Amino acid sequence: MDSREEKKAWREVKDKERFLNAVRGMRVFWATTRNLMIYTVISAIVIVLGFYFSLSNFEWIALIFSIGFVIVSEAFNTAIEIDMDLTSPEYHPYARDTKDVAAGAVLISAFISIIIGFIIFLPKIFNMI
Repeated sequence: MDSREEKKAWREVKDKERFLNAVRGMRVFWATTRNLMIYTVISAIVIVLGFYFSLSNFEWIALIFSIGFVIVSEAFNTAIEIDMDLTSPEYHPYARDTKDVAAGAVLISAFISIIIGFIIFLPKIFNMI
């Protein structure tokens, strides 16, 4: 069990250390998330299309939020999976349910982002044809 001093030290992390811990968390996220490269490639394609179609400010905001929504959802999913693997190393149906619900949240965010992409890009593509 952690001592009282260790617990107090854990809470009193300096701002610089918090920032470095967040950067470390981003590195862990990048290293442990298999789909992140797919999201990066799709995001790059969407951004290039956005420049090609000269999107409005509002359309850019919607796209950037959509991209961020999926990536943040995946980050929470990764954190939940890491926690479940730690707290429930053996198979447990509740751990499986927790992981599945977190993965489902990522899927929902991806579907919402796809719908937003269709709303923005389909009219522009149809006007081009």
